[in-house]
Amino acid sequence: MNATVGDRLHIKGRGAGLANQTGEIIEVRGPDGEPPYLVRFADGHETLVYPGPDCVIEPGSPGN
Repeated sequence: MNATVGDRLHIKGRGAGLANQTGEIIEVRGPDGEPPYLVRFADGHETLVYPGPDCVIEPGSPGN
């Protein structure tokens, strides 16, 4: 899995009643775009994420 700053990380809810989450990758700490990623979610919460199989990366807009 590779990402760049500005990409969106989608985390699928893994159980009944668990919502999907989407955040913006604000820092890539691994080599060559690899995890871990510092992600900012809509509520302003920032956390370090090691994406699992329930995650999808969507490219950010050009110019980000």
